Amino acid sequence: MYSEKIYQIALSLASNIGHVHAKVLVDHFKTATAIFSASLAELEAIPGIGGIRARSIRHFNDFAECEKMQKQVEAHGISTLFIGEDNYPIRLLNCYDPPTLLYCKGKITLNNQRTVAVIGTRNHTEYGRGLTEKFIRDLAGQNITIISGMAYGIDGLAHKAALKYGLPTIGILAHGLDEIYPPEHQGLAREMLRQNCGFITEFPIGKKPEKHHFPVRNRIVAGLSDAVVVVETGIKGGSMITASLASGYNCEVFAFPGRTTDQKSSGCNLLIRTNKAILLTDSAGFLAEKDWEQPKQPTIVQAQLSLPHDLNPAETIILHLLGMHDFLPIDELYIKTGLTAGNAAAAILTLELKNLIETIPGKRYRLRT
Repeated sequence: MYSEKIYQIALSLASNIGHVHAKVLVDHFKTATAIFSASLAELEAIPGIGGIRARSIRHFNDFAECEKMQKQVEAHGISTLFIGEDNYPIRLLNCYDPPTLLYCKGKITLNNQRTVAVIGTRNHTEYGRGLTEKFIRDLAGQNITIISGMAYGIDGLAHKAALKYGLPTIGILAHGLDEIYPPEHQGLAREMLRQNCGFITEFPIGKKPEKHHFPVRNRIVAGLSDAVVVVETGIKGGSMITASLASGYNCEVFAFPGRTTDQKSSGCNLLIRTNKAILLTDSAGFLAEKDWEQPKQPTIVQAQLSLPHDLNPAETIILHLLGMHDFLPIDELYIKTGLTAGNAAAAILTLELKNLIETIPGKRYRLRT
């Protein structure tokens, strides 16, 4: 009766269906259309769903609101990413409760090879301003995407520095994409769009930046990142929440230290003292810690490998990557390629069939010798 997009919106709105249960349903049925087409008995049979959630889906009757929302999305030039789609952010799938539906604006790639969240207090000092500017300036040319939350303070400085030094940047919002909060960042938002950057949120059009939305937003900041860099923060606040979430996602946390008397750095000092963050002094140390400072060039792989002439671009990328490493886990291979999960999986299968790569225990791949 309705399009897949309408059913995707419906799943994100259905009562009693949180992100965890939505993922369970999508993993089983693959599409939102199939979920809403399933019988009550089929839904109840899914582990963890049960009668109440099954009835919430079967009895969902607010499709008119879903159609209205879809028209608003189109009118505002917004696109959506559903958890079951190939171009959904792979990193977010490692989260316990990945967003069911993301709203996106701008020309952004959410599966870039390297993503770093730069976060901190809204009320920064000149010390924090200088650290943010220099850190991001020194990352220029490293193919790194800067992520932050578009808030006052360090967040805004991180986005501005990324634009200034030519790094792609993505703002993660705690409200709908029909507005920008804080309003003072509307100019920054326009410049981000002009420079082919953009924003994502899990909140539909019309949702305001309410206080309880920000911790929810912070899990996306952490979940999308290969590393979280805390520039300046007190003991309490959103940056400490994001750092804690990142640790739970096995995402490395870095923090710049401050003087023991600086309250604005007390959170950073605590993270370092309790071994929840790696002490950071400059971008060179960060790049070395991440092993990003001297990426090997594909020409090295070309010299080591005799590549067949019938490889497509995706297959070539994967062979280059495996030539730089002894082996790579499947999830890391997906991320490093920058390909969609479907394209990467197809290329891996083809390379296995051609006896160019092989799988080893732990869902890891290496070149066949």
